[in-house]
Amino acid sequence: MARSKAVAVYAGEELGRYGFEDHPFGEDRIHAFWDEMHIRQLDYQVRVFSPALATEEQLRLFHTRDYVEKVKILSETGDGLLDYGDTPAYKGVFDDAAVVVGTVIDAVRKIMNDEARRVFVPIAGLHHSMPDTASGFCVFNDVGVAIRILQQEYGLERIAYVDIDAHHGDGLFYPFESDPTVIFADIHEDGRYNFPQSGFPHEVGKGPAKGRKLNIPLLPLSADDDFLMMWDKIESFIRQWEPQFIIMNCGADGLDGDPLAHLHYSARAHSRAARSLCQIAEEFADGRLLAVGGGGYDLRNVGKAWVAVIDALLETPMR
Repeated sequence: MARSKAVAVYAGEELGRYGFEDHPFGEDRIHAFWDEMHIRQLDYQVRVFSPALATEEQLRLFHTRDYVEKVKILSETGDGLLDYGDTPAYKGVFDDAAVVVGTVIDAVRKIMNDEARRVFVPIAGLHHSMPDTASGFCVFNDVGVAIRILQQEYGLERIAYVDIDAHHGDGLFYPFESDPTVIFADIHEDGRYNFPQSGFPHEVGKGPAKGRKLNIPLLPLSADDDFLMMWDKIESFIRQWEPQFIIMNCGADGLDGDPLAHLHYSARAHSRAARSLCQIAEEFADGRLLAVGGGGYDLRNVGKAWVAVIDALLETPMR
């Protein structure tokens, strides 16, 4: 598959609508990304796919029926909170969040059907949402649904999820804590100092999944050298399980200056992680890699981090 055909990015007004007014997770994040893509002249080097809408049945692969109904009702009124304070309802939030999920599902299908090899969905990676509640700006858990589809429709038994967002991906760790088919690695700011107060080293999975989960908390002010030193551990951990599919959360909130974290990475961290995971995907997973944007609340950093990922997806050799 030619490089220009192998790397794809999702774009479209529907995807950009997920966000909250007067809120750190605003609708302008996707524009910051595409502005940087244009400056770097990468926008013409990728295929562009259009967003898709998830069905309620697909949402219920991960979420409870009651929670899906709650979001639908509050989406009609536009009032209230979907969690305990971070994630407000607004009119249309149900469809906007369902587009995030549907787009990630579409990306999974395109990868599995060999229509693309490496795909990036910028507004996705809502990794705090739990089966029965929103959390941390995340309404529906797009990757949680994607994992269920990879398990149930494609029969995959080794799905690697790697999260470099500054905040622990609790909405994926705990629902899959006992699931041995999900190989989980997460490097994040220490939960003693930041939301969601989880992701400690002793959390390694339960039952048949014990030892298949890796949490690496970093102290506040940790920078590139700290990340890169720990990344070698993540790379070795993922490689030993020979994953059949890799999902990367590329949250940009670990970059220096983000208002909701205290880490001091540069985009070098994202470049290193993405290149490494592309190489592992080529070795074990027929190149299959899905990257999702995750968090990031400084617009300049969002552009720099996500475009570093795109550059890695384009430049890492394919077999």
